[in-house]
Amino acid sequence: MQKSKLGLDFEKVGYAKNIAKKIAGDVQSFVENYTTVAVERTLCRLLGIDGIDGNAVPLPNVLVDSLKEKGVLGQGVIFYIGNAIVETGLNPQQIAEQVAEGKLDLTTLTIHPKEKIDAAIMPIVNASLNRIKSRRARRENYLKTIGEGSKPYLYVIVATGNIYEDVVQAQAAARQGADIIAVIRTTGQSLLDYVPYGATTEGFGGTYATQENFRIMRKALDEVGEEIGRYIRLCNYCSGLCMPEIAVMGAFEGLDVMLNDALYGILFRDINMQRTMVDQYFSRIINGYAGVIINTGEDNYLTTADAFDEAHTVLASDLINEQLAFIAGIPAEQMGLGHAFEMDPELENGFLYELAQAQMTREIFPDAPLKYMPPTKFMTGNVFRGHIQDALFNQIAIWTGQGLQLLGMMTEAIHTPFMSDRYLAIENAKYIFKNMKSIGDEVEYKENGIIRNRAKEVLNNAVELLEVLQNDGLFNALEQGKFAAVKRPKTGGKGLAGVVERGVNYSNPFVDLMKQRK
Repeated sequence: MQKSKLGLDFEKVGYAKNIAKKIAGDVQSFVENYTTVAVERTLCRLLGIDGIDGNAVPLPNVLVDSLKEKGVLGQGVIFYIGNAIVETGLNPQQIAEQVAEGKLDLTTLTIHPKEKIDAAIMPIVNASLNRIKSRRARRENYLKTIGEGSKPYLYVIVATGNIYEDVVQAQAAARQGADIIAVIRTTGQSLLDYVPYGATTEGFGGTYATQENFRIMRKALDEVGEEIGRYIRLCNYCSGLCMPEIAVMGAFEGLDVMLNDALYGILFRDINMQRTMVDQYFSRIINGYAGVIINTGEDNYLTTADAFDEAHTVLASDLINEQLAFIAGIPAEQMGLGHAFEMDPELENGFLYELAQAQMTREIFPDAPLKYMPPTKFMTGNVFRGHIQDALFNQIAIWTGQGLQLLGMMTEAIHTPFMSDRYLAIENAKYIFKNMKSIGDEVEYKENGIIRNRAKEVLNNAVELLEVLQNDGLFNALEQGKFAAVKRPKTGGKGLAGVVERGVNYSNPFVDLMKQRK
């Protein structure tokens, strides 16, 4: 049995995980009866449909919207595209183009037997799977040949709005020691119910997530990785109303890390919970198959609720996110479960409480590459204190063996960081990680001391919350504001109109094939 440096009761941890599994199972029983416009657009992309029409509307949107307007989307695009292939002999891209030009109505074609539809679709399905497998193999070859940085990975952001400027900053950060480059997404993209097309240069507070932008940045990081002899991972965001679509674009272009939380969009972007739960399932199946590490967003809870009082909600959500990821076929080694260093700096012994929570999270999820987030809520214009706060955050990361260390910037609360700020953040982390490398192996925690007692308190409170959630259900808990002190209605929020009940002809062969790793 695993030994706890904190004296945690692993029977209680197991009990908590079993409750979380039941909560996730209840959600999944809902998910399996529905599809969404985003899931169907994702299937279009997996079948090779890309590009835009004369009005710059993405062809996956054109095709899916045409079926939704006719009230038949519940039968699924696989059924209609497969049938059209049999009837017309066209490929999916040609079918989408003809629909966009008004030359083809998929709902008026003669319906062919299921066996013929399946036979027409499966070669395209297998080609798409092979494309993703090839991308994954390319990453694995880099890791075997040029290697990568040690954990915690140094994870930094670029956010200029211009993909070409992002490339300059990303390559500079890699040369300075960064292991993961996260291209922050432009403000508000999570609320767009389509994915913009092509390279972009005019984002605000970040850069548009597009397939071409992914390709440009992946190429740039491969170039600098070969130059410095270290593989550089690329991170973006498959959250919001296009969650699974962005996941497949990332899988095609070789992304390594994706922000992919089951609850974040509901709580912080007011996206409908039914829509989000269906979308997150397919997006995670894709990420699992592509070998992508998912990041969850529990750290955000502590920006709207108190980090001391509500720490147990982070743990409870991590436990639920873990089980939802397991259902989607994601192994623990690809779960960047989120937590954060967000205590008020004025709190006496705050560092000890943060240490307790980070060690607790590490012990409860021993195989997960945990994503540890820097102080943000209590960062001010005092850049000197900010740099110290980030240093304390870095100390806990190396002490407790975190996986993905999103480095804090001393100007966090002022503006998008300058390149010099990023350099200082990397220098800070490298210094601390080297000088304190083995501290976690050397130091024990006093029995019945502040650190052990804090960890036990958070675990106990998380179990109590999970018991409530098991009785009420996750949807009701979200309506009641159990997470992040934010209440969301089950039938409110953005994107509900895009949720459709599955019909008798519905099929999605990618689910089983990806979960079986075929």
